[in-house]
Amino acid sequence: MTLDLTPSFDPHAPTVALPPVAGVQPVETAAMTTADGTRLDADIWRPEGDGPWPVLLQRQAYGRRIGCTICYAHPAWYAAQGYMVVVQDVRGRGTSEGRFWPGRHEAQDGAEAVEWAARLPGSDGRVAMYGFSYQAYDQLLAATGDSPSLAALIPAMGPWDPARTWIFEGGSFKLGQMAGWGTQITVEGARRAGDAAAYARLKAGAAALFAGEVPGHPGALMGSGEIGHYPDWVARGIDDPEWQAISPAASLDRLRARGLPMLFIGGWFDGHLHSTLQAFADLDRAGDPAMRLMVGPWIHFPWTRRAAGLDFGPEAAADTDRAQIAFLDAVLKGKGRLEAGDRVQLFDLGQRTWRRHAAMPAAATQAFLAGSGRAATRMGDGTLAAAAAAGTELMVHDPWRAAPSAGPGAGPVDRRATDERSDVMTFDTAPQAGPVTIEGPLALQMDISADRPSFDVSATLSILRADGRAHAIAEGYLHLRTRPEAPVALDLGATCVTLAPGEALRLSVAAAAFPAHAVNPGTGADPVAAPLASALITTLHLSCGEDSRLDLPVADGVLQLC
Repeated sequence: MTLDLTPSFDPHAPTVALPPVAGVQPVETAAMTTADGTRLDADIWRPEGDGPWPVLLQRQAYGRRIGCTICYAHPAWYAAQGYMVVVQDVRGRGTSEGRFWPGRHEAQDGAEAVEWAARLPGSDGRVAMYGFSYQAYDQLLAATGDSPSLAALIPAMGPWDPARTWIFEGGSFKLGQMAGWGTQITVEGARRAGDAAAYARLKAGAAALFAGEVPGHPGALMGSGEIGHYPDWVARGIDDPEWQAISPAASLDRLRARGLPMLFIGGWFDGHLHSTLQAFADLDRAGDPAMRLMVGPWIHFPWTRRAAGLDFGPEAAADTDRAQIAFLDAVLKGKGRLEAGDRVQLFDLGQRTWRRHAAMPAAATQAFLAGSGRAATRMGDGTLAAAAAAGTELMVHDPWRAAPSAGPGAGPVDRRATDERSDVMTFDTAPQAGPVTIEGPLALQMDISADRPSFDVSATLSILRADGRAHAIAEGYLHLRTRPEAPVALDLGATCVTLAPGEALRLSVAAAAFPAHAVNPGTGADPVAAPLASALITTLHLSCGEDSRLDLPVADGVLQLC
């Protein structure tokens, strides 16, 4: 790796110098060359003065001039807080050389970028990383490489374990997220290649992404393998070694041994929530104030007080920029103090305020799935009960009209229309007599089977309002390739909500969540490769009793079950 401060500009996008920013030197463009000879370009924002300063590095997959400004203040603002900010285009993005392939180069390139940034003029030799989504993934992979100058991470809403919480969930390929993101990445590949025809084809195809003969193989994407990764990814099974090769979780022991200060930021309605929660749980150092988690009432972006039409109040518009600077000031500059008692900060979706803890709450109350046999066809028949009782619930899944995805990735949507379908079982608690706080991980176990070789299970937890609205707050998904021999488990992530008097909880269970996941054909074939016409009508059989229950972390109050 060599240090190269020669400016490198995108020939397709000429730039004009910006007017001065108070407290910040004019932006510089610099390049580094990796060990394999690939040039990576970066913008550098320095505070006024001579330094030295800690470096704040962001490695961008969407063009360095974006700088995560859809969620964060501009990099110049961070520079004005006393940090040298470096925003680098990752390999094959923006103006950096090479071919972009998600995850394959980020550990090595990221570690080299850390050491390059640590030696830049004005650096004090310590580098922290920040950024959300893919930029969070970049941080965690860089930390698995040889990056001794890396001093802290702030991963927000990013991947962690591809085979468990990103590309797949519960064994199911996350079709909606992967194809949507794959389109975005491939469109940029077409722009870089100067292929206007491919760019136009991909943009046009995005409007009808899953309308083809095989929904898991969108035509525009499958024909663009030379500039995108989707055809390769969709062909790989969950056990493919590629996922371990690009997984930060695969280097868990190394990451734990490094003991880096980390501030994880997540959103209750973010598609990467399971990754954020799992990464924090895997890396947590009990009682260490420099290991922190903050989960707000946010979708992937923007991080505002409103989501899916619900207003979560002024506290929901938390100043995450200031929170990140306070964290960095404490761990890099010795300014301020991080307290162990508020390491875990969770936004209460009911009281619309923040709750602070020394650790993730974990108490659980068991709620048993019960009904008289009509949980799918008669609203109110299925209940969440205090005691287990024998019973059978049958539900017919027709792939012609597969149950849609209507959960946290889209925000706290009102699921009433979905829950009223005859291919969705619903189980409700009683309306609450007083406030009840549910806070922490959610786990669902079900004794469930089907009359086909394979089937899927989608589960969503909602707040059931007194007026009948059902606002989704958590979800999980499970792909069963073969008939289960024992009760199955679904990870619903976690939540933090205080139910008001008169409100209830609802668990909704379906056999599909399309297009978030491909429809299981029921034949045993891979859902993403199966033609829509091959899908079979499937009957699911749920046995109520001790083995079908939802574990709810009741923190305050008494949960009224049926």
